[in-house]
Amino acid sequence: MLLSSVLRVFFRLLYHSFAWSYDLVSAAVSLGRWNDWVRSVVDLLGGGPVLELGHGPGHLQVTMRQRGLQAYGIDESLQMGWQARRSIRRHGGEARLARAHAEGLPFPAESFGTVVATFPTEYIFAQTTLAEVMRVLKPGGSLVVLFGAWPGGKGFADRAIAWLYRITGQLPPEPEMLERLAAPIEAAGFDARSKWIRRDSTDLFVLCGTKQIRLTKT
Repeated sequence: MLLSSVLRVFFRLLYHSFAWSYDLVSAAVSLGRWNDWVRSVVDLLGGGPVLELGHGPGHLQVTMRQRGLQAYGIDESLQMGWQARRSIRRHGGEARLARAHAEGLPFPAESFGTVVATFPTEYIFAQTTLAEVMRVLKPGGSLVVLFGAWPGGKGFADRAIAWLYRITGQLPPEPEMLERLAAPIEAAGFDARSKWIRRDSTDLFVLCGTKQIRLTKT
């Protein structure tokens, strides 16, 4: 409990006051793989505009634009908004970002084909968040959540990271835990499914939800 509280404070500072050090810290705890992990979901993003929840420093935003996707993003951190805008403009893109909470998305209904979040905190499982995602998704649209990464290499560095993840409670989910993680998404009305992505020696766990297409009677 104490460790969880300390980590919560640490991550909040990292995401706000110390946002300038976010890339350094994430690179350190992932042996420089963090951004590659984040970008790993781009192949799962379907057509139509894509909304990223918690865009952070903007790395996925840049990649989506480079892939020809119409990308939008929201983040409640003012500091992350500054960083993301600089990064997008540095790569010649247009920053379509808003400072907002996922529980109150500033977009009309059925605006997006895909909503994506990478390594989100527990806000992603709140029914208020999922209701908003459901609202802004087009029928048949998808929610894609990169939930976690678990290095599995045999080298010293990989084993050290795996040890760090264990002591901070970041363990690979067991089958029954996968069901618990998918339960809030299903309760919100999505068709939920899970997917594993292998990147080098790392397993990435992704939860996906599809908004059902409701047929109207004629």
